[in-house]
Amino acid sequence: METRIEHLTETTFDGSTAHGIAVVDFWAGWCGPCRAMAPQFEKAAAQRPQYRFAKVDVDAEPALAARFGIRSIPTLLVLRDGEPVASQAGVVGADVLVEALDRVAASGADAATERKAA
Repeated sequence: METRIEHLTETTFDGSTAHGIAVVDFWAGWCGPCRAMAPQFEKAAAQRPQYRFAKVDVDAEPALAARFGIRSIPTLLVLRDGEPVASQAGVVGADVLVEALDRVAASGADAATERKAA
């Protein structure tokens, strides 16, 4: 199964993460843990194609890393409709990532239902 993982830049970031659930892997090519994270990220992307998966190379895009306060890599940042809702530094297994994304999506659905009911 082919997965689509976008490589974002300062120019493309906001447009690519503006709608729905997006998870962004902040990484660098020289980073050993980042290389360990890559197959887990790809596996999670294959399991949940309804979410957007993207990567930001912190060496190529230092302004994006600074914007989100990325202090260590790899760091995963989860956004809902362009707004950060969770982050986690370090290597995260695909199963843990998928479960976390499903919880974020469910909490967003609950909030939308509450807004409609009000």
